[in-house]
Amino acid sequence: MSISVPKIHPSILCADHGDLRRDIIRLTEAGADYMHMDVMDGDFVPNFGLGTEIFNCVRKYSNVPLDVHLMVREPLWHIKLFRELGAEIITVHPEASPQIVETLALIREVGAKTGIALNPETPVDTVEKLLPMCDHVLAMTVNPGFYGQDFLEFTIPKLQRLGELSKQYGFSLCVDGNINAERVKQLHPLGVTNFVIGSALFRENPADMIKQIKSEV
Repeated sequence: MSISVPKIHPSILCADHGDLRRDIIRLTEAGADYMHMDVMDGDFVPNFGLGTEIFNCVRKYSNVPLDVHLMVREPLWHIKLFRELGAEIITVHPEASPQIVETLALIREVGAKTGIALNPETPVDTVEKLLPMCDHVLAMTVNPGFYGQDFLEFTIPKLQRLGELSKQYGFSLCVDGNINAERVKQLHPLGVTNFVIGSALFRENPADMIKQIKSEV
């Protein structure tokens, strides 16, 4: 069983964008490890967000590293832009990138950590050859595009398999999709080390929830 302290990635998509400054400061003071930035093009997923002005706001009020999840088609053409906006991790979908090897190479070339994201129905076998090129793997436990969906229980065996592969290849394993404190306790022993938390975090005091997770898991 892993004994590492879970890393928490608050989802900025779920923050109060009417008072984003307040939420960014609260998350920073609470000890967030990364700010999770969902970028959507309305094509690969049926939603839009987050724009460059949100990135600028986060960078203005926090020095917490940015974890950028590109839910866009042809992500190769956007890597340099998001690195310039402060991305420390850039995660792309193999399902959306016909030039996935070139895309991962460019992420590393511009100085960011390389990540791939897997939709719930994407089998591990289809991406295993990419894992030696990855610093980070993001496993979706809901269908990407909208928050507030139910956790998909059928993804748990895949998480267990990815947890085993993370030891072999050395990538960090992250989950995203209806994650709360109880899910962290359930999934951390499977090898999941990083957790994107959205609406559950913002329903409570973020500081209390982050401290609870880091102390209890």
